[in-house]
Amino acid sequence: MTILCVRFQLPSTDEAALPALLGLLEEFTPVVQALPPDGALADLRGAERYFGRSAVELASVIRVRALALHGVDCVIGAGPGPMAARVALRGARPGVTCEVPGGGVREFLAEKPVVALPGVGTATARTLCEYGLDTLGRVAAAPLSTLQRLVGAKAGRELHEKANGVDRGRVVPNAVSRSLATERPFGRDELDPDRHRRALLSAAGELGARLRAVEKVCRTLTLTVRYADRSSTTRSRTLEEPTAHSAVLTRTAYGLYEAFGLQRARVRAIALRAEALGPADQASHQLTFDPVDEKVRRIEEVADRVRAKFGPGAVKPGTLAA
Repeated sequence: MTILCVRFQLPSTDEAALPALLGLLEEFTPVVQALPPDGALADLRGAERYFGRSAVELASVIRVRALALHGVDCVIGAGPGPMAARVALRGARPGVTCEVPGGGVREFLAEKPVVALPGVGTATARTLCEYGLDTLGRVAAAPLSTLQRLVGAKAGRELHEKANGVDRGRVVPNAVSRSLATERPFGRDELDPDRHRRALLSAAGELGARLRAVEKVCRTLTLTVRYADRSSTTRSRTLEEPTAHSAVLTRTAYGLYEAFGLQRARVRAIALRAEALGPADQASHQLTFDPVDEKVRRIEEVADRVRAKFGPGAVKPGTLAA
């Protein structure tokens, strides 16, 4: 057992606490991969030998330290690879680490629904279920040629390998700053598209302000809509050019929302994530001669200076986006 998948039960989706919690994991191993907004993968291969304890025993120590030092509980899945650890996390609960035996990954996966496998979305799951491949055991037993015909050559091969317990993934150390996220929960299940759009406006404004504050730009924007039945839909879009401009982020978020084609959906929360971050001073920008766009950017600069002087609450996020 070498890999842990940890999800910290943060009081909100604010990522401010995540770097400190990642630091806690790095006390055990330098091979830690952030999974914003509230999770991480940790490769304990060397830690098991160094501390003379199994990954599950180390998971218990991590849980106690997270509670004692940060007041944050966590759920932990353990497995011989990142994929198995991620799947195990679904069966974990506070205080109990769900582990996948090193030689029993295929057996552990066999009864799981196909959507339990990381990387399998609702569309792929629907296609597989239409052909009776509703569990990972049935997917593992299906001929490779059948899976490739259903979902494509590359995806079919990866699906066949993963369902059979073959995990070629690895933990890649990264920085939490590679993405930023914010969420807008509703007090009750919300059907009104206008309220959805206002939430998007606020979220995009906040993301833009946070990106500019750390002098970053994003290349990709991801929208996740969570529904009353606890299901969710996620869609991403690559921007024409890296940006931290709130108006551009807002227009992109609106476009993603419209692409969902929601019709009286009961929405519980809307989350936006800025991904593929890079330094703002190294990003290339197309010149614009639009006076309105230039005016909005100057207003943003003024608003950013106000936030820097009087705090983040001095300017309401989303009020400057168009």
